[in-house]
Amino acid sequence: MPTAVPERSAGLPEDGTRPVRTTSTGRPRELPRGMARAAASIGALAVCQAVLMIGIGFLITGPARHIWPLTAEDGVNRGLERLRTSTLTTLSSIGSELGNTGTVIGVTLAACLAIIFIPRLPMWRQVSFLALGVALQSLVFLVITIAVDRQRPDVHRLDGSLPTSSYTSGHTGAATAIYGGLAVLVLSRVRSPWRRVLAALLFLLPVVVGLSRLYRGMHHPTDVAGGMINGALSLLVVGHALLRDGRVSAPATLPAVRQAPRAELLPGRVAVVVNPTTVDESARDELRRVLAQHGHREPVFIETTAADPGGGQAAQALAEGAALVVVCGGDGTVRAAADRLTGSGVPLAVVPFGTGNLLARNLGLPLTPAEALDAALGGAPRVIDVARVEGDGLPATHFAVMSGVGLDAAMMKYAEEHDRAKAMLGWPAYVLAAPKAMRGPRMSLSVRLDGGQPLRRTARMVLVGNTGELQGGLRLIPDARPDDGVLDLLILDPQGAGGWLRTVSALLRRKHDTQKGAGQPEFRTFRRAEFTFDAPEPREIDGDPVGTGTRLSVEVVPGALTVLVPNREH
Repeated sequence: MPTAVPERSAGLPEDGTRPVRTTSTGRPRELPRGMARAAASIGALAVCQAVLMIGIGFLITGPARHIWPLTAEDGVNRGLERLRTSTLTTLSSIGSELGNTGTVIGVTLAACLAIIFIPRLPMWRQVSFLALGVALQSLVFLVITIAVDRQRPDVHRLDGSLPTSSYTSGHTGAATAIYGGLAVLVLSRVRSPWRRVLAALLFLLPVVVGLSRLYRGMHHPTDVAGGMINGALSLLVVGHALLRDGRVSAPATLPAVRQAPRAELLPGRVAVVVNPTTVDESARDELRRVLAQHGHREPVFIETTAADPGGGQAAQALAEGAALVVVCGGDGTVRAAADRLTGSGVPLAVVPFGTGNLLARNLGLPLTPAEALDAALGGAPRVIDVARVEGDGLPATHFAVMSGVGLDAAMMKYAEEHDRAKAMLGWPAYVLAAPKAMRGPRMSLSVRLDGGQPLRRTARMVLVGNTGELQGGLRLIPDARPDDGVLDLLILDPQGAGGWLRTVSALLRRKHDTQKGAGQPEFRTFRRAEFTFDAPEPREIDGDPVGTGTRLSVEVVPGALTVLVPNREH
């Protein structure tokens, strides 16, 4: 039985192979590629944003300038000029100052420092969201003012101004970016019941700034509206790239899930199963800090080996009375541990350190290890189904995500044969393996669902899913839910380039055909399925190849695994 390792650094695995090179947080070098994708996304969308805003500016100063409500704008500015009083002028000065360049820079800097130093862990993704949102708004604003020439209102202006175009309002745009961005972070990260009130006040500040700029005669109403649109688009562009995969939110795959029987976790009785090839000592220190912040101050670390990827370690944790098992590794490590935890009632906390991290994705966890652990420990236990699978040459085991035969299993096999590419590229290595896998022949098989009559099929891929989401947010099986008491079957049999295009189109449109025909994806649900293949075919479970075979039986085990998931309101 593996021995507990409370305090020592990770060395070479027992098979003598060299560990996968990791970052300082212990995560495989998937992050730089993710950062490159985020930068490319922000750049492309920013260009579209600038083009849109300039187009609106040309419309306002060109064909639409003689059309209502633009023809009423001068009247609005003159009306506000007649309403001026000393009190309103003072208040508008304060409101305008909230969007001033110096104020916005100061608030942004203070907020970023607070997000880094005040929480239990620095929230670098949120800091980047806020800083880049403000910076992008400013950059697009400068491009707009160069391209669009609009005179300021013909009224007495209470402020001096730079020789820039009146369109758009830079004060309003900057205020929308900073205060709107803070409101988004308050709603997504703050747990206080007052967070909605605070967010509403923050959302109100750009309106105050915009009204102040109108009152002071600095902009037309459409200039203020354009500033708000520019600031909001900047937040959407940056948020789409930075917050979509790392948000701490309730998993969409767990609506109205059942509360686990063990609702409370006992502090101090925690076993942490780690894959030493991906979880280095600095990562362990970070995990210890997060655990301590949640009241678990004496975790016992148990390392996996090449011969035992997690099952024996989870069994050891149960034998030693662990009240919580934290599993740090890839899909293989998580699946092996989950197999042993099935039916125990002991909660599993998933900490993603792998290539695919499929269970973490489907539970709605962030993909940064420390953030994932913090979100799980701050969440609640839930029970989900697992699938029991066995076949020729495949002993009975359980999985929580997916199992496949054919194309996907061949892709996994080819990617595993090129460990270096997988370590460097992450999950895109599977995509690179697709062309080679697609050259294989189609399968012929029989499938019997819930004891019914056998169905004859030809296929490129057969996939059984307890959950439906893959990397990149792709939901291959949109209706799969891990707590609905059934499993989902997807059969793909595209033929030729046209067939693949139709298949991809149907999957993107989430078209569900329960009857086979015209090469369309075929979806079915079942509780037990028996597959018989005419020839040995490659098989995979949760992304790990498990050899070839001609038989496979899969059966759902409802509510058998307890996992920690983020709270919905968080």
